[in-house]
Amino acid sequence: MATHFEFGGEIVWTPTINDIEQANLTRFMHLHGIADFSELMLRSTQDVAWFTDAVLKFLDIQFYQPYSQVLDLSRGKPWPRWCVDGKMNIVHNCLDKYINTPKAAETALIWEGEEGAVRKLTYQQLHRLVNQTANALKSLSIEKGDVVGIFMPMTPEIVAAMLATAKLGAVILPLFSGFGPGAISSRMNDASARFLFTADGFFRRGKPVPLKPITDEAALDIPSLKHMIVLNRIGLAVNLQPERDLRWDDLIPSQSDQCPTLETGAEDTLMIIYTSGTTGQPKGAVHTHCGFPIKAAQDMAFGTDVHPGDIIYWLTDMGWMMGPWLVFGALLLGATMVLYDGAPDYPTVDRIWDLTSRHRENILGISPTLVRALIPYGLDPVRKHDLSALRRFASTGEPWNPDPWLWLFNEVGQGKRPIINYSGGTEISGGIVMGNPIQPLKPCAFTGPCPGIAADVFDEEGNSVINQVGELVIKEPWIGMTRGFWKDPQRYLDTYWSRFPDVWVHGDFAAVDEDGQWYILGRSDDMIKVAGKRLGPAEVESVVVAHPLVIEAAAIAVPDEIKGNAVVVFCVPTCEPARYPVLRQELTEMLAKALGKPLAPKEILFVSDLPKTRNAKVMRRMIRSAYLNQDPGDISSLVNPEAVEEIRHAT
Repeated sequence: MATHFEFGGEIVWTPTINDIEQANLTRFMHLHGIADFSELMLRSTQDVAWFTDAVLKFLDIQFYQPYSQVLDLSRGKPWPRWCVDGKMNIVHNCLDKYINTPKAAETALIWEGEEGAVRKLTYQQLHRLVNQTANALKSLSIEKGDVVGIFMPMTPEIVAAMLATAKLGAVILPLFSGFGPGAISSRMNDASARFLFTADGFFRRGKPVPLKPITDEAALDIPSLKHMIVLNRIGLAVNLQPERDLRWDDLIPSQSDQCPTLETGAEDTLMIIYTSGTTGQPKGAVHTHCGFPIKAAQDMAFGTDVHPGDIIYWLTDMGWMMGPWLVFGALLLGATMVLYDGAPDYPTVDRIWDLTSRHRENILGISPTLVRALIPYGLDPVRKHDLSALRRFASTGEPWNPDPWLWLFNEVGQGKRPIINYSGGTEISGGIVMGNPIQPLKPCAFTGPCPGIAADVFDEEGNSVINQVGELVIKEPWIGMTRGFWKDPQRYLDTYWSRFPDVWVHGDFAAVDEDGQWYILGRSDDMIKVAGKRLGPAEVESVVVAHPLVIEAAAIAVPDEIKGNAVVVFCVPTCEPARYPVLRQELTEMLAKALGKPLAPKEILFVSDLPKTRNAKVMRRMIRSAYLNQDPGDISSLVNPEAVEEIRHAT
C-alpha cells in the first residue's frame, strides 16, 4: 500500500564519548558483558525473564521475601505473573530504604506554585509526611485493597497522598485536576472508591479555580465514598459535610511520623489509571507494585538517563500517567522531582524557562503542543535565562512536526541537547519506543524500542515491514504491562490481543527507516486513506505548521463519494480573520505541492483551539465527529471541551 510519509532525514545529534561513558545504559551493558545496544535489544527481548531480573537488581528493588520465579506465562502472554511469591512494597523502595543513609538529607521534591511560592522536601521530610498521611488514613479505618481517589493540584501533598495509600496496601486512583463531576463519579464508582483526597482549589492564570464544589457534586453520585480529605491550597472557603469531610490541616499534621509499611505481594494492585476509550466507558488500567514503577524507573534511567541527584521536571498532571511516572521514577532512582502547579506561560511567556533556570533542572519534559505555542514569541524569552544545567529535553503525548522539533533542538538546545522522544501509553507504564543518550538522533524520530520491549511494525497480514507504515505491535510481555482492565478482562483482550495471535496491537501506526530509526505517526483510527493512498495526520500537519501564521493543525479524513475519503484540515492561526482567505489558498498550494494534488485538502478551516487531552494529545476522532455532526463520545479527558463545539461552527 502506498505511503506518503517522509522517512529518514539526516542525523542531527550524535552522542559524545562522555555521553556514552556516563550513561546508565552503558553501565548496565558493562555489568552484563553486552557489547552494544543491538545485543542488548536482542537479549532483553529473547530472554525477558533474564532482563527483568537484571533491571530489578540494577534499580536495587528490595523484597521482603524474594520471588521464586521472575515470570510465569502459564496463563498465556496476555496474563503473565511477575515476581512470583515475592513480597515487596514500592514505598519501601521509594523512601524507607533511604532513611538512615546520606540520601535522607537530599532533596526529593521541589514544588512551585503559580503565585511564586516554593517548597522543598528532603527524602526524610517526605518520608515523615507520607507516614503522617498514612496514619491519618489508618485512623479512618482504611483497609488493604481500598481504593483512594486523588483529585488534587500538583502539590507536595498529592505525592504524600499517593505514597501513603500504597504504603498501606490500598489502591491509588489518580484523577485529572480538570475533571468535571461526572468524570470523577464514573471512575470512583467503577472502582468502588471509599476515600477521596481533594483541595479547596488552585490558581490558573492568576485566577482561583475551585475544586471542592466539583468534588461535592461528584460525591452525590458516589455511594461507596466514606471520607474526603480537603487540602487548603489557596485559602478558599469550603463547605464540609460532617463525618465525611476532614481538613488536611486538622487531620494530618498531628499524626505520628512513624508508620510501618505493609508487606504487600509484588503483584498486589497498586494503582488504577483510567484512560478514555474511543467508544464506551473509560477503561481502568490495573497496575501492580512490581509493575508500573519498575517500568517507569527503567525508562527514566535508560532513556532520559536520570542519575541519583539529578533534577527532572515533566509538565504533567497526576491524572495523566506521566504524573505517577515522574514520582515513582525519580524516587526509585534517588533523583529530585519538580512539581509546578500553574500555567507554563504565566504570568509571562518565559515561565517554563524561568522554572528550568531557577531550579537547575537537568531534564525537562515538554510537549510539542507547548513548543508550537512558544515559537511565535521568539528566542528572547529563552535567552533571558541560564539553562546551563539542562542536559536534555524529553517529550511525549503527541507526534512532532519537524519545524517545532528543530526549533527546540537548534535554537533552545543550541544543537547540543538531545530531545528524548518517548511514546507508549498508560497500559504500557511508559514507553514502547524511546530515544536514549548513547545513539544518534534524527528529527522527530525515536532511536528504537525501549530495552525489553519486543516491538515491531506489522502490515495488514501480520508481516514485519521496514520503510512502510504499519501497526505498532509488541510480541513479548514486559513487566510494566497492565494486568488487564478493572473488572473487564474481555475488553482488555478485545482491545489489545484480538488481531494477531499472542501479539499486543497498540493502536498506533508506526514506521522504521533503513537506519533503524522509528517514527510514530498517530493513532491507527486517525490514519487518512485517500483514493487508496494512506498517510498519517502528522504528514499533513507538518506541512501546514511550517507556515509562519499557523501555530497548530489537525488533519482528519471525511467521507468522499469519489475518493472514499478526503482530507479536512483545522488550523489555529495567528492572523486576523480578514487574512483567512489568502492563508487558506497558500496552505492549499503548499499541501498540493508537498503531497500531490490528489491529496490536496477538501477544506481548510480555522479555529482558536483544538480539542486536547491533559497530556496535550490532539483528539482527532472528536474533531472528526464534531465536523460530521456526530456524537464525539466521552470528552471528560479534554482540558478544553468547548473546542469541540467550536469545530462544529468553524469557518
